[in-house]
Amino acid sequence: MAPFWPYSGAMVKLNLRIPDDLHVRLAAQAAADRRSLNSEILHLIEVGLAAIASGTPDRPDGDPASPAPLRGKPDSSPAWRPGHPPVLR
Repeated sequence: MAPFWPYSGAMVKLNLRIPDDLHVRLAAQAAADRRSLNSEILHLIEVGLAAIASGTPDRPDGDPASPAPLRGKPDSSPAWRPGHPPVLR
């Protein structure tokens, strides 16, 4: 049986570097949801973008979601700031 793939058309290939601990968490969640790691990441991105589009990007515990500096770089600014969303092309 072929796996279900809800996407059609061309797909962009992306090489992404992530911390080891985040990879472990993503892989565990993918296994729990019976998805490939790639499918799990796509799902989580879609859920996050849908929350932003609906105006409710808050965390499940009710605290407002807010951008944070990059890990290991306390003086870095996040790519997204309230009032200054990135331009998606």
